[in-house]
Amino acid sequence: MNVSFGQIILPAPGRRFLPLCLATLLGACQPQLPETVRSGLVYCSEGSPESFNPQLVTSGTTIDAISQQLYDRLLDIDPQSGELKPLLATQWQVNDSGTVYEFTLRPDVQFHQTEYFSPSRAFNSEDVVFTFNRIMEKNHPFHYQGGGNYPFFQSVDWANLVERVVATSDNTVRFELSRPDSSFLSNLATDFAAILSAEYGAAVLEQGLPGRIDSHPVGTGPFRFKEYQKDVLIRYYRHKTYWRELAKPEQLVFDIVPNNARRMAKLFTHECDVVAFPRVAELGLISQRPDVDVQESTSMNVGFWAFNTTKPPFDNAKVRLALAMAINREAILQAVYFGYATAANSVLPPTSWAYNAELPQLPFDQTQAKALLAEAGYANGFSMDIWAMPVQRLYNPNALKMAEMMQADLAQIGVRATIVSYEWNSFRRKLSNNEHDSVLIGWSADNADPDNFFRPLLSCSAAQTGTNRANWCDANFDRLISQALLTSDQKQRRSYYMAAQQYLAEQMPLLSIAHSQRFQALNSNISGIDINPYGGISLATAVKDVK
Repeated sequence: MNVSFGQIILPAPGRRFLPLCLATLLGACQPQLPETVRSGLVYCSEGSPESFNPQLVTSGTTIDAISQQLYDRLLDIDPQSGELKPLLATQWQVNDSGTVYEFTLRPDVQFHQTEYFSPSRAFNSEDVVFTFNRIMEKNHPFHYQGGGNYPFFQSVDWANLVERVVATSDNTVRFELSRPDSSFLSNLATDFAAILSAEYGAAVLEQGLPGRIDSHPVGTGPFRFKEYQKDVLIRYYRHKTYWRELAKPEQLVFDIVPNNARRMAKLFTHECDVVAFPRVAELGLISQRPDVDVQESTSMNVGFWAFNTTKPPFDNAKVRLALAMAINREAILQAVYFGYATAANSVLPPTSWAYNAELPQLPFDQTQAKALLAEAGYANGFSMDIWAMPVQRLYNPNALKMAEMMQADLAQIGVRATIVSYEWNSFRRKLSNNEHDSVLIGWSADNADPDNFFRPLLSCSAAQTGTNRANWCDANFDRLISQALLTSDQKQRRSYYMAAQQYLAEQMPLLSIAHSQRFQALNSNISGIDINPYGGISLATAVKDVK
């Protein structure tokens, strides 16, 4: 078999892979090639995936590359309305107390047939039980595979919420909860809630290769895995027995190009059909090209500066507030986002129904910032690090530029900042180890529920799992967001979220900076791709008009 995680094994003598030949391999420049090759799609992405199992990550880079390409979930989210709709579950019921959910599953859904696995049956309730028991049960044979961390699910306290998942028949499954949770269904629709194959799990266990379940993926999604070379490419083929309309591209290649300028160059030379996160500084120039289309959409996201509150002096709310007041966010909006973002006054975007529009705007006031530092015992300032992402993300198009501007602002109040960055996967690993003083990072919504911005970013559970970059654990805040989940009444929930936002403004574990517009650049002969405001990208409907 020629597939392995982190390495492509090619038949001799063709062991070299030349990235500039991608377009040729997929027929972009050779009309004489067979249609099965010419119909391929190349997506230029900004980084390598950390895993091929969405349960194990929260990185948007990984989710974009794997989740909606390889997997389905029980529920989906309507990108226009934000409402939940059926996917692998055709319908669901909940009891009066909001603690038991019964799902009816879609029949005749086929798992991928690959070089390393041939399924003998269709998707059923056993796969749902297997998928979620892996997350919840420590004695599950795969629970500790990959480290035993399920960051999104741990951040929403999934193991304590879901008491049991029971297959009541082949096509029905029941979730029994310990308490009502108004975000439960929304969390089942996130890209993290991908359904795995129980039969494949049993097969890799029998082979003594349990790690393959996360490196050699098997799902029910529109594409099946073919090969991966770290920092070079991922290749997928069409899933020929997909239960929905078959994917338009027969091949899908993620060409991994961390350098922003090189990604754009590949778009212009048609080596890439679609480019993630075009440079906002160049959008005007890009949009003038007749061979390139630029898509724009309002997206639920927030870019922020998080303080590691487990380290002094960042454990002091006055210090955090002083640092926040010293930053000229309006200048950042212009120099980093080029006006393609709105100033953030909360982790919640203004488009959320729970947004607190009554919060006072935090002023840019370096005189007051100095006074607060003096009150906290740091009249002469101190030294600190600002960690800046090495990749461009939706919520922060240029973290290094932002860090440089903040470094200059902080110098005005006597704070000496050093900018730190690493390769993306190393950056995330070190960040999870809490090695940072502060970090410029952000979050993009996975669903329309406001809880998606609170528990994964700022709860005590999230502090334990690493998605809470402020490492902030506050019982008062946790109490507010927990109370919001115990009721399905939106007005009552909103009152708790309003109070939570007010409390965050006082405690300042992180400084919300901007809510960015989302952009995507693609060749003008590509159609059928839309920007989803709730999570990753689906490329199954992409159509290439090959002349």
